[in-house]
Amino acid sequence: MSISPGGSMERPPGLSARSKLTLSYAAIAVATGVLLLAITYVFLLRYVPQDHLSTSRGNYAPNQGDLIRAFLPAASAALVLIVIMGLGGGWFLAGRVLRPLRQIGEVAQEVSKGSLSARIRMSGRGDEFRHLADVFDEMMERIQHHAEQQRRFAANASHELRTPLAIMGNLAEVGSLNPDADMTELLHRLTEVNARASNTVESLLLLSRVESGRITLGPVDLSFVAEQAVEDLIPAAERAGIIVQAELSRTVVSGDAPLLERVVSNLVHNAVVHGRETVSVRTSDTPTHSLLVVENPGDVIDPTLLPTLIEPFLRKERTAYRAAGEHAGVGLGLSIVAAAVQAHGGTLELSAKPGGGITATVKLPRRTAIP
Repeated sequence: MSISPGGSMERPPGLSARSKLTLSYAAIAVATGVLLLAITYVFLLRYVPQDHLSTSRGNYAPNQGDLIRAFLPAASAALVLIVIMGLGGGWFLAGRVLRPLRQIGEVAQEVSKGSLSARIRMSGRGDEFRHLADVFDEMMERIQHHAEQQRRFAANASHELRTPLAIMGNLAEVGSLNPDADMTELLHRLTEVNARASNTVESLLLLSRVESGRITLGPVDLSFVAEQAVEDLIPAAERAGIIVQAELSRTVVSGDAPLLERVVSNLVHNAVVHGRETVSVRTSDTPTHSLLVVENPGDVIDPTLLPTLIEPFLRKERTAYRAAGEHAGVGLGLSIVAAAVQAHGGTLELSAKPGGGITATVKLPRRTAIP
């Protein structure tokens, strides 16, 4: 056995699975025929006398030799017929049995050539082959999803990092060509651009981790997480002249604590940056869910545009995350929130307020108690 340049194994030729099954079916049929002949001899012919018998009228009854000579040609012909029918019927049945396997192999060959969208989608009642086909299709769905995530990550990263890298290159060129340039200002701008690039990479990596489902679940008090997020963002809210009102009832969920902290922080940050006068943060329980509601007045938003807010990088400069002394955001805040909430088995609902602004409602499966 050797390995070809493409990575596949080169094996010596052998019988196909169909040929092996055919020979197996024929062998079973022949063995069954021979067994029947043996049973006929053991339980019937062996009791026939070997000598000729005569009746009182002078007639002779056939002995064992006569019966064997009469029976053997017919039995041999029947055995030959059994072999022929075993081979023919076995070949046909093996083809029918292996047809789903050939279909699976053809699709697997397409996948090996790079077609991740290929699916078997085998019809019919359930059996081992159809179960294998369904498992294969589910596996390909996950592989294609992960591959699309990686392509999206690479495309988004290259798109978002192109601008800061170009800016840093231009600033470095200005500093090298102009000895009289204010190096303190250049270094300050380089630091800001580098911080933006680092934040972009961190956000992309977090989004990729969430979308791949790599999270660790444990008991998390959502009200405590919200309280910490509000306290961290109070300085930014004060600089923007916004009051943050928190009505936090203790509610426990099963989740990834650092990820839920990011969810709450992103929502509150978004409300503070885009809000006016007052931002409201509430946590509460329903019989089945834990709720986090972040509400802020603001500009009137077309409800039909709300779904686009969770798309990565779909932002306008006037609506980018900004706080005093901070760089613009990367348009991933709500995308991370939506992906994280979905990974926890919850939902994110965005609704436009009639007077302007947005209400963001996060519903997570409720955990009744902390162990």
